[in-house]
Amino acid sequence: MKHKAIIELYPTVKRVTETTDGITAFDENGNQVNFDMSAVETKATELETAKDADKASGNQKLLDLGLTQAEATALTGYTPPTEV
Repeated sequence: MKHKAIIELYPTVKRVTETTDGITAFDENGNQVNFDMSAVETKATELETAKDADKASGNQKLLDLGLTQAEATALTGYTPPTEV
């Protein structure tokens, strides 16, 4: 999700690579683009939260159409978290 966050935060970034040394971003000319990792981590968390909310919303829509949870899970692979 960090790669997507970098691309969303820094529009000039066209390619992101990750090695054991860390993450590097490049523009369309192959020049390295500097970025703020703290901002990237915050954005990645936001993207992950939105993705989880979309999964839950889609699941609920399938249930509202009359599917059982087992059927919705079979279609999407999403299993809602169990409540404690």
